[in-house]
Amino acid sequence: MKKIKNIIFDYGNVIFEIDFKRAQKALIQLGIENIEEFFAHKNHHNIFNDFETGSISPAEFRAGIRQESTNKDITDEQIDAAWNSLLIGVPENVHEVLLKVKEKYRTFLLSNNNEIHYNWIVDYLKREFDMLDNSGLFEKAYYSQQMLLRKPHVEIFEKVLKENNLIPEETLFIDDSPQHLVGAKTAGMQTLLMTKHPKYLEEVLKEHHIL
Repeated sequence: MKKIKNIIFDYGNVIFEIDFKRAQKALIQLGIENIEEFFAHKNHHNIFNDFETGSISPAEFRAGIRQESTNKDITDEQIDAAWNSLLIGVPENVHEVLLKVKEKYRTFLLSNNNEIHYNWIVDYLKREFDMLDNSGLFEKAYYSQQMLLRKPHVEIFEKVLKENNLIPEETLFIDDSPQHLVGAKTAGMQTLLMTKHPKYLEEVLKEHHIL
């Protein structure tokens, strides 16, 4: 790996554990059929892309889920609970690892996210870690629904690079989704595929001589 000065982290399954299978089961219970086509790690219905880029509101997202379900009487609360079942949490010591990395590099967060998940995560961070949000862990945190762009499109990477005057070749992007690394590579960045559980983040960084 060439000399790096900047690191951009993905959030889900790099820092924060998420469980697609758990969310799939919850959506099936809501009456969603063909779940592997509707919602999976590597592909999903366009409603999720639209929600992650702020193209639709939470109310429109819930209406879309209800439309795709065989049960038209599901409530907003049931939909939110099923959708948020994806979210597990941050393993012990991961925040401390991020602060160590921040001492050595300029660090950023780049997450495909949405308003329902973002609000749940903010409440979780307050409840479990007494943190207002993620802002203290990075120089800046970027979320797709606020940028109106999402990974793996190269434009989202180019925007982060440009806004922070980052040289692509000196910038490492870490993500658990191979398809997202393609966009980062197209933008000229170095990439690292996270294949281990987030609790092993420090171990992975040490293996690659980042820490």
